[in-house]
Amino acid sequence: MSLLQVKEVSHRYAERSLFKWKFQSKQVLSDVSFSIEKGTCLGLIGPSGAGKSTLGKVLLGLERPQSGQILFQGHDMYSVDKSIRRKIRRDLQAVFQDSYSSVNPRMTAEQIIAEPLENYETLTAAEQRRTIIELLERVGLSENDLTKYPHQFSGGQLQRINIARAISLKPKLIVLDESVSSLDMVTQTLILDLLKELKDEFGLSYFFITHDLKAAYQLSDTLGVLDNGKLVELYESKLQFFASDHPAVKEMRSSILAEHPRFRSIGRGTTLQEENRV
Repeated sequence: MSLLQVKEVSHRYAERSLFKWKFQSKQVLSDVSFSIEKGTCLGLIGPSGAGKSTLGKVLLGLERPQSGQILFQGHDMYSVDKSIRRKIRRDLQAVFQDSYSSVNPRMTAEQIIAEPLENYETLTAAEQRRTIIELLERVGLSENDLTKYPHQFSGGQLQRINIARAISLKPKLIVLDESVSSLDMVTQTLILDLLKELKDEFGLSYFFITHDLKAAYQLSDTLGVLDNGKLVELYESKLQFFASDHPAVKEMRSSILAEHPRFRSIGRGTTLQEENRV
């Protein structure tokens, strides 16, 4: 059984004018279906306005879709009882784009990471502090950062704290919603490397929402393309993605200049056999 199954999910938002709601509505997601296996990362790419973040909210239980079904560990997320819903909330975490708005500016790093532990674990004060220090060290920070506030960290450091909070309960799946897009290129690479290490170490699964093709390629095992609310393509390997002739994929490939020559040649239509020889 797949860890996550998304079955024919559709969602629409009502449009509104300046003073009142209109009867017209906007289709945001249309019959989206896919699955995520344990220990894998599905990268979802697409242009702004494609519906990626809305789909992320649907998976997190924050936006109930008009139709379709979300199964997490075999449970329908929108029809389970409170006890199962609590378990799902523990096993399903998120890291969002804006690291600063994701935290309370009046809380220290220790308090930020402690939130899920206090909600779901029964630890002594000493055990909790030791756990938080271990989490900080695992994401590249230290015990000296415990008492610092968000404004005392760089964007990359604060995103590491958000990641530490997300992995504190050893979840099964983490939704990464543009989680590196606000960072500079060097920091992006470091955070992506960290996420990959954590995925391998803890057997984590990721749903990685991004518009950055290079970031998706670095972290993802499989790639999905969302365009105008529809999952137009789903690739079981990155080689399939780079060999695709789908117009939306070709447009995305042409919009980047890959740093590595092998990616440039693929973008010009290199075959899978040629890529395998690189």
